[in-house]
Amino acid sequence: MTRRVVIIPTYDERENVRPIATAIHASDPAAHVLFVDDNSPDGTGAIIDAMAAADERIHALHNPAKGGLGRAYVVGFKWAIQHRYDLIFEMDADFSHDPRELPNFLAAIAEADLVLGSRYVQGIRITNWPLNRLLLSKTASTYVRLITGMPITDPTGGFKCFRREVLESIDLDNVMSSGYSFQVEMTHSAWMQGFRIKEIPIIFEDRRSGYSKMNRDIATEALRIVWKLALRNRFRRTPQVRRGATPPLTPGPREN
Repeated sequence: MTRRVVIIPTYDERENVRPIATAIHASDPAAHVLFVDDNSPDGTGAIIDAMAAADERIHALHNPAKGGLGRAYVVGFKWAIQHRYDLIFEMDADFSHDPRELPNFLAAIAEADLVLGSRYVQGIRITNWPLNRLLLSKTASTYVRLITGMPITDPTGGFKCFRREVLESIDLDNVMSSGYSFQVEMTHSAWMQGFRIKEIPIIFEDRRSGYSKMNRDIATEALRIVWKLALRNRFRRTPQVRRGATPPLTPGPREN
């Protein structure tokens, strides 16, 4: 069986971590879940430690301070690579990403290296968002495409599935982004290296509980990072590398 792990960064998500893990395992019982907690003051870290002690499919990592979404994912990616997972998912803790979509990602990754859950392919698929937030998101997507040339309908989305080989090819120590622009940077890096990227439609629902971590600094970073990506690649608008077909997924050694 292909080994897979869902990485979920957390900061003040005590109300969500147990339900999201339960929902993931209802959709995909074989999936492992890795929570990466940024020293949540609400006690999220203690809850995920208890969950990990009770279920060998659940794992917990703790950052000593709040380092941002990107830093949490980098820590999680390195752990997943070290433990030789074949497929590595990104997912939010707040149910804006529906765990019932996981089988669709698993089907799509058979013919791709990176699968993106898109809110905008096959129409707008967002519920419970105010119009101003929708317009901001759509404008950001257009902004990214215009500057980078990356042909992705939803470059800022955070529901993803990577083959391990994609993450192994990226210099994770030199990732520039700490906030939500991390999503753009990782997809752009994979695209520039010629990996096959496939978008599948998802329904995005605004969080059920907790609070959004978006702020002015994160938005400003995103504006800058897109230009840095373009400059780093000399405004190239096509992949730098041409790759052949990726070998089929094969099971790795079993680890809990």
